[in-house]
Amino acid sequence: MNIKYFLRDLRWLKIINSPFKLFNIKIYAGKTSIGVPYFLPRKWVKNKDKPGYNKAVPLKVGFSYCGLGWKTKWDDEDYRFEWNPVFSFVFFGYQIAIMIYNEHSNHYWESWLYYEYSTDKNKSKRERIEECRRNYPQTWWVASKGGTKETIDYYDLILKRKYLK
Repeated sequence: MNIKYFLRDLRWLKIINSPFKLFNIKIYAGKTSIGVPYFLPRKWVKNKDKPGYNKAVPLKVGFSYCGLGWKTKWDDEDYRFEWNPVFSFVFFGYQIAIMIYNEHSNHYWESWLYYEYSTDKNKSKRERIEECRRNYPQTWWVASKGGTKETIDYYDLILKRKYLK
């Protein structure tokens, strides 16, 4: 694993010192079944049948990691969450996985990405959050039981108390 890329992938840890609530951690221990992100932990080896090609084989013993998965869709500020960070250690068919998540992962990570990459870093944290609310709103209509619609501003659920309106 290239340490330079690993450290760059840990940029999502900056959320700890941001206006966003701390993420949750879930630990899994059992048979290897947690993907990083889409495939079970694996490594690439030379393919003896096809010189010059590699093939994926299951990881027997080792560490795997995937950082926060995200992309931009229609423009540079249209952030899309894809997967949560996962740290995984595999040992002969068994795995310990540490999964980082939030109950509202899409809204949480997409809003933080906008905060981190699209707001003016010369402003205070509070001013940057106001910029997020104005330019990257997280107000959604949600159907509730009985067919009625409810409005939810996810910023109220993902921000630390002192950054709420």
